[in-house]
Amino acid sequence: MTDGIYTLANDRVYNQLVAILNSIEVNVGKQMPVCVIAYDDNLEKVRAEVAKRENVSLLEDPELFASWEDLSARVWKAHPTAFNIWQEKGIEGVYRIGMNRRYYAFDKEAPFEKFAYFDADVLVLNSLEQIFKALDKNDFVVYDFQYKDPSHIYNIKSSKLLEVFPQSRLESEIFCAGFYAGRRGIFTPEKLDVVVSSLEAGEAEILYMSAPNQSVLNYMIMRSHIPVYNLALELPKSQSTGCAVSSNHFELRDNVLYDRGNQLTYLHYIGVSSKLFNRICDGENLDCPYRDIFLHYRYLHEPENKPKFTGKPIPYNPPPSLGTRVLRKLGLSS
Repeated sequence: MTDGIYTLANDRVYNQLVAILNSIEVNVGKQMPVCVIAYDDNLEKVRAEVAKRENVSLLEDPELFASWEDLSARVWKAHPTAFNIWQEKGIEGVYRIGMNRRYYAFDKEAPFEKFAYFDADVLVLNSLEQIFKALDKNDFVVYDFQYKDPSHIYNIKSSKLLEVFPQSRLESEIFCAGFYAGRRGIFTPEKLDVVVSSLEAGEAEILYMSAPNQSVLNYMIMRSHIPVYNLALELPKSQSTGCAVSSNHFELRDNVLYDRGNQLTYLHYIGVSSKLFNRICDGENLDCPYRDIFLHYRYLHEPENKPKFTGKPIPYNPPPSLGTRVLRKLGLSS
């Protein structure tokens, strides 16, 4: 196997995992190998789902991820305040350490020479031919507009940020870690040593603690001077599409989405809690952007179990009442 797809999951995101696997099956094909990376050992449903699918495997041996988790610990030990702040919030060790297991895709022993990684809260809605074709000439490929907002990638309040990376690089190289494509082996031991030593020398303060994996991966790529090929910047504006669920103008046709006539490569339900997906799948009539297409792929092979809703969906985060708004204005409510 040379090309394949990775995602990251445990039983908390089981409904999303089923949806993304079904979307890959329909829009990419059953011939595409998929590896599910275990977020942790909460995997009973995940194991059962993977066993049903010939092209899907599960990577769950903790030894596979140990060196990458050790790297994450070294990275964050270099940060001046991270461990203390996380500990005050009841978090032991690195916040969401399981997310760092996705780095295994870059391991020289990983299954795929070229890969596309998607978070489980994604639907893959198009062939990935364009992505893998870009990987023929580039080591790292993304397709998003995160470069417009560095505040969820780096600590933009740090005076050191522009000393480490010039504004021109921040405006063209940062990316959302919900999707990226790359090659195994691009992080050599020498490059990782430079990453850690640079952070220990004082650069760690530029990392964004609330999204530690995303921040560190951006830093690893940029500090290693691995060129970032972003299709959102490289494609003509008339051909590029959005990908975020926060965009409300996508058009649904034949169970895929279009942006101004162009078919989306993927839809990322960024910011939508797994709890919301689980409650919807349990039958609660809660609102969610692009809910119908999610439910289509989630229940593709079991339509009899698809929730049947009546009435108007309830907003997941209903607007505050008039009384609450008044109290907030007076400073009497948070």
